[in-house]
Amino acid sequence: MKVGTDIIQIARISKLRKRFGKDFEQRILSPREIELVHSDETLAGFWAAKEAVAKAFGCGIGAQMGFHDIEIRKTDKGAPYFSLSDKAKANYPYRDTSLSISHDGGFAIAVVAVIF
Repeated sequence: MKVGTDIIQIARISKLRKRFGKDFEQRILSPREIELVHSDETLAGFWAAKEAVAKAFGCGIGAQMGFHDIEIRKTDKGAPYFSLSDKAKANYPYRDTSLSISHDGGFAIAVVAVIF
């Protein structure tokens, strides 16, 4: 089992969103994710979640696993989970995962556990 975590200041995401608008969102989010994001807090949480996922797989965001290789989704009850692109699944096989996202006090944090 491996764990990944990330924390980000929501104001940092707010500045990027204000400066680059939809281009920023499209750079890091899939169309399905964009439909779920209605606030800077949620966007920051998704950013932190994607970073935490990549850290749990031991590669970080980069050439081996990019933002679009990780998709954050929600269950019918609103609990977050993620899926990987076919390329990422082939390179990083796993048995089970867990994702938690929270935001408070101007920060968003995500924790990911992956069972191999």
